[in-house]
Amino acid sequence: MAHWNSAVGAPQLARLLDSQHTGSAARGAAASAVLGGSGVPGARRVPAYRSLADGLRLLVLEGRIPVATRLPAERELAAALSVSRTTVAAAFEALRTDGFLESRRGSGSWTAVPAGNPLPTRGLEPLPPDNESSMIDLGCAALPAPEPHLTQAFQEALAQLPPYAHTHGDYPAGLPVLREALADRYTARGIPTMPQQIMVTTGAMGAVAALARLLTPRRERIAVEHPSYANVLQLLRETGTRLVPVPMAEGHAGWDLTAWRETLREAAPRMAYVVADFHNPTGALADTEQRRALVSAARSAGTVLVADETMADLPLDEDLDVPAPMASFDPGGSTVITVGSVSKSIWAGLRIGWVRAAPDVIRSLTAARAYADLGSPVLEQLAVTALMTGEGWERAVTERRARARENRDALIAALRRHVPDWEFAVPRGGLTLWVRTGGLSGSRIAEAGERLGVRVPSGPRFGVDGAFEGYVRLPFTIADPVAREAASRLAAAADLVRSGAPTEFDAPRSYVA
Repeated sequence: MAHWNSAVGAPQLARLLDSQHTGSAARGAAASAVLGGSGVPGARRVPAYRSLADGLRLLVLEGRIPVATRLPAERELAAALSVSRTTVAAAFEALRTDGFLESRRGSGSWTAVPAGNPLPTRGLEPLPPDNESSMIDLGCAALPAPEPHLTQAFQEALAQLPPYAHTHGDYPAGLPVLREALADRYTARGIPTMPQQIMVTTGAMGAVAALARLLTPRRERIAVEHPSYANVLQLLRETGTRLVPVPMAEGHAGWDLTAWRETLREAAPRMAYVVADFHNPTGALADTEQRRALVSAARSAGTVLVADETMADLPLDEDLDVPAPMASFDPGGSTVITVGSVSKSIWAGLRIGWVRAAPDVIRSLTAARAYADLGSPVLEQLAVTALMTGEGWERAVTERRARARENRDALIAALRRHVPDWEFAVPRGGLTLWVRTGGLSGSRIAEAGERLGVRVPSGPRFGVDGAFEGYVRLPFTIADPVAREAASRLAAAADLVRSGAPTEFDAPRSYVA
């Protein structure tokens, strides 16, 4: 039985290690802090084996090499790095001693994380309403409802309700009027769609859960971006599937297609979950060629791509040319299944999502729903239909984009003022900012922030097996002056962590500055 889920070749590993030496000076300093090195020019030279071990350890901590990835043989890696085999062997032994590598005769060596108190990796939970007055909540990427558009939609829905009230009210595939409205929206986006290709779900999470149950029996492999949306990762863990994380490209700027091709070829996952449009948490936007290439690779591997378009309605820069939807690169409909939702575009409280897939997949999902939740609320479906078939949708989404854009700019300005050593790429859409915390433990910052009145999720929640300890995710959910206050509290939390003040989170020493 294999002890690893994926593998990395010697040339690719050499490329990843080399990229660490071509990044910014600030990144190098942060890496040294996480690793416990000096990072000071002129300091005592680190032995070659230790430098290699530290580089490999950082790749694991940042999620660029997933946990349970088989490393190349010592001889192969030595040749790719132009170092002696003795150097590689010593580096591997150092990693085994530190708990970052496990080996077994006949199975090779694979990445791991040290034993110790577990890092917070579960999903995100809404802040209880009774805490809202004393806590700045940056935990959930959701905005208040756009009014008066939501209320007007429900008023229209109530007027349309009486005929449905005379039925049993269970519509496993969704109300026909909403399925038709959704099909029309996809057709208008250049993807001809029939209502028979749509199933309405209870939010996007309900859609992903239904697909995971249908497509992936227990212990089946599912490939996921690394990092990925925390709640979907937790959902997939609880279904009993095996997550195969695929690292994002350098700087989390998009997909690493080489890594994706290798994972799809070697791990052969039955399903892959991806967010091409303003990725959660990084905000990255996959370009046209990346989308086409990933669909092609998935088709060749026999992997079904589940494309989550929850953030697709939220481009924030007006000059941004958003690429065509993932489904447009799969004319036959055998590879790409699309998931959508109104939670980010309109309001999370509506709890209406959907699946677009081939009619046979929709029929299978609908049949299985009899043993799940039977259907989504009728009134909410009528409200979404009213929004989509009238002028309310575009007006609400336009206001949503303007609010998110203002919030993004306020948060970025506040972070640059209060925590100038934190690093991030400014996303051009979506609702989330993925922030490198200057070499400090994101989990410790989250714990200290909770005590100081600001709630943030730490990086490991968005990773697999303890990756991304040096990150936090910050959503665009607050405006000035609250954004400035939140950044000030985060700076105070960072000072607490930097000073070594005790916190409730007790991570292994390898994870902290």
